[in-house]
Parts: sequence; C-alpha cells; structure tokens
Amino acid sequence: MNRVPNWSRQAEVMRPVPSLLLAFLLVSGVPAVSADTTGVAWEQLSPEQQELLRRFESDWRELPADRQSHLAAGSARWSRMNPEERARSRRRFGRWRELTPDQRRAVRGQFQHYQQMSPEEQARVRRNFRRFQEMTPEQRQKMRQRWRQLTPEQRQKLIERRHPRAPDREKGTGP
Repeated sequence: MNRVPNWSRQAEVMRPVPSLLLAFLLVSGVPAVSADTTGVAWEQLSPEQQELLRRFESDWRELPADRQSHLAAGSARWSRMNPEERARSRRRFGRWRELTPDQRRAVRGQFQHYQQMSPEEQARVRRNFRRFQEMTPEQRQKMRQRWRQLTPEQRQKLIERRHPRAPDREKGTGP
C-alpha cells in the first residue's frame, strides 16, 4: 500500500520549529550506524567527560549500552565545541524542551524518515537545508508564506515534481 504523508498536518505541527530536525542532524553528527552495544566504562571517559556527565555517575553501570555510548559521544562532541557552538547548541536544546509532545513526535518521525533515506537523498536534504539557512530572513518568510498559500494537493504535486519517487517506493515496497 502506498502511503501519502499528510504534509499539511506535519507542516502545522512543525511550524514553530522549522529546520530543527536538520539542525540537530548537522550539529549532532549522528552516525549512520547504530551505537556500540558494548557500552562505555565510566573509567574510559576523560576527566572532562566525567565532569560533564557527573549526574549519571552513580547509575552509569545500569544505563543501557547504547545510552552510555550516546552520552559519551555527546560529551566528547561538547568538549570539542568552541564557545559559540556551545551557545548555539544550548539554544537548540532550549527550543527542543519548549516543544509539545506532538511536536517532538513529529521531529522524531522526520528523523527516522531521514535515517531511512539513501545517502544521496540525505545529501540532498543537507544541501537544501544549507540553502535555506543562507537565505535572508525576508527570503525565508516569503518562501514560508508561499508554502502556506498552497493547497495540500498543490504542496504534494510540488514535492513530487521536485523529488520524484524511486521505483521501489511507487510499488509500495519502500519507506
């Protein structure tokens, strides 16, 4: 069965946080493969990582291995950030905390969809995101306004025209 996403509903839920998902992907450096299933021993963390993760120390051994790996990778990434990058990351995390549960679910769904894309499709999404970020605020607003004025059918046609479905998706076997 070929599912057509309800783009207008998704746009409504995502309106307060345009591009948050892509920003998260670009900043977080999410790997294309699953996290290590062996976990990370507390003693393997650098002193700076241990300081950043201090609140997890007493429960560290009980945390799932993938959670340990994720926290270790995140703390290592944080350690490499300059002050400007850290400030930007704090702002993004603040926006995430302000999202409603529906908005968070929508972001997670978009993230899962992104992970299922081919490397070429992911590269296209990243290019488009960079182009959007390079626009002036006025250009972005104009683009959003044009999008809002389209009917759901017009939006779907525009999406399909710009991003034709791969043959396996048309048969209903793709994501």
